[in-house]
Amino acid sequence: MKKKWQIAEGPSAEYRASLADVNPVVAGVLWNRGLRSEQAARAFLNDSIDPLLAQDLAGDGSLLFYDPFLFRDMKAAVALIISHIKAGHKIVVYGDYDADGVTASAVLAEALHTLRADVEVYLPDRVTEGYGLNKPALNQIKEQGVSLVITVDNGIRNKAEVEYGKELGLDIIITDHHVLPEKREDMPSCLVIDPADSEDKYPWPFLAGVGVSFKLVCAILQESKLKPAMKKLIAERSLDLVAVGTIADMVSLMGENRWLVKRGMTVLNQNRRAGLRALFKTAKIAIDKPLEAWNVGWQLGPRLNAASRIGHANSAFALISASNEEEAQSLAEELNKRNQSRQLITEEIIKQVEAQIDKDNLPPLIIGLCREDQSWNEGVVGLVSGRICEKYHRPTLVITRTSEEGAPDAEDGSATPAKSSFKGSGRSIEGFNLIAAVEECSDYLDKYGGHPMACGFSVESEERLNLFKEKLLAIAAERIDAEVLVPKLKLDASLPFNQISLPLNEAINELSPFGQNNQQPRFASYGLRVDDVVLMGSEKQHVKLRLSSLEDMSAPSYWGIAFSCAPAYAGIKIGDVIDLAYYLDINAFNGRREVQLKIIDWRPAENI
Repeated sequence: MKKKWQIAEGPSAEYRASLADVNPVVAGVLWNRGLRSEQAARAFLNDSIDPLLAQDLAGDGSLLFYDPFLFRDMKAAVALIISHIKAGHKIVVYGDYDADGVTASAVLAEALHTLRADVEVYLPDRVTEGYGLNKPALNQIKEQGVSLVITVDNGIRNKAEVEYGKELGLDIIITDHHVLPEKREDMPSCLVIDPADSEDKYPWPFLAGVGVSFKLVCAILQESKLKPAMKKLIAERSLDLVAVGTIADMVSLMGENRWLVKRGMTVLNQNRRAGLRALFKTAKIAIDKPLEAWNVGWQLGPRLNAASRIGHANSAFALISASNEEEAQSLAEELNKRNQSRQLITEEIIKQVEAQIDKDNLPPLIIGLCREDQSWNEGVVGLVSGRICEKYHRPTLVITRTSEEGAPDAEDGSATPAKSSFKGSGRSIEGFNLIAAVEECSDYLDKYGGHPMACGFSVESEERLNLFKEKLLAIAAERIDAEVLVPKLKLDASLPFNQISLPLNEAINELSPFGQNNQQPRFASYGLRVDDVVLMGSEKQHVKLRLSSLEDMSAPSYWGIAFSCAPAYAGIKIGDVIDLAYYLDINAFNGRREVQLKIIDWRPAENI
């Protein structure tokens, strides 16, 4: 689908003057990221933190983050945890089944274990238990002699379950990062640590679940009697998992998240953890050069998430906690197989959803529903909705059936017909608030949740599902106009070829790690002549273009490369003049380092 290019307007003259010592292209990117004062821009460039809000856990400035005791309930939570450790009580870390929840569980459990706590981890099953605390799990936990439950990456909307746990005699601490219930009376009645709580005044509200878990660890260490060197060792060794969970959860990589991920990537590249080493090997991730955030987001994260999508998250937890090389390798291979299965299942469901789409008359919102005689894997419907949404640039819901066996008849022993219920996942586009639309249809839903760009929901009957679909489609038809349905490609600047250089590329890389809210900068160059076209790969699936500027023939020419999309470039031939959208990249080969362009999009030159 053809995209509309949107070049950012760029910074004001006053802003440029205040950052005169910064490369103007870099200054423009900082402006585009919302850092619109000199102070904010320099704080980003220097990784600086307000000393009045900082905690220096190690005493040497190497672990300088926001003070965890800025959370209202942190001091009380730490005191409660320490009291249970001293009493020898059993503690359970109750996590979530995604990569964020699994890493958050490992970070807290490893620290507590080091502090000689009697601690275990409980991860719910994605399909049979679902997200968050549930009463049967709390019963099981209590029966095992547990006294304290600490949630990570969940629990903020589990008021009823927390009350039930307290009735069982459990102490409960909620650590989460998700949005609070609309009414404060619906909050769990226990100690809560959640940066999304606007009344808590924590300076960075966008931590991942693993980030909150790490803050709790830092607070416990701060209150401990350990020497600073030991506190640093315990906290620092978990930062690789903090980086993995934060990137995989696709939270903002600005603010404190950026500091955590930068420090965590340094630890990750030290390659200390047996489970992650095994996963690097199995995923064929080259470790002869530093890993970047995209390696985590596209290679590590999906494999960790595959554990619960095709099975149980316990295997992902076992992998990252493994100390035995042989065990780690076996677990890594199992996760890799699950990820391959996940990919095949995802592709098959995508085909089935696409078969339901009228390509010549695309609706403003796409809904894919499995047939009456099948049930799609619940663990991948969110991935499918995301892929369909991206391809067609339409809000998309993908819905699977979940059948319940009929109850036996008391008189003749026969069973009543099975009852169909439904679970769905949705993804949206800019300009359409999906969760707000779903909320308007919530009378037909059993459960729902999400945010403007994504949602999840369940429906208890086909009749209610049909009413839900009908109302949601009507809302979409009314509120989504034609302009919203045109895909946009947001670019940071127009960049003449004579401005491209290795120093510029290196200056841009200083803005990493790249991810949510800090995307790798994208540029456009116009009027480029194609001097060569090369197909690469075993199936000729990659394309390389040698490009030179007609505007400035004295400027260097550069190679641009597009991976796995040769058909989209089949119309380009030597001598054509095109406009190009791209990232700057460095090609290192045989000791030489050259700038190359990673192509995002192209079009015939418009101003020639």
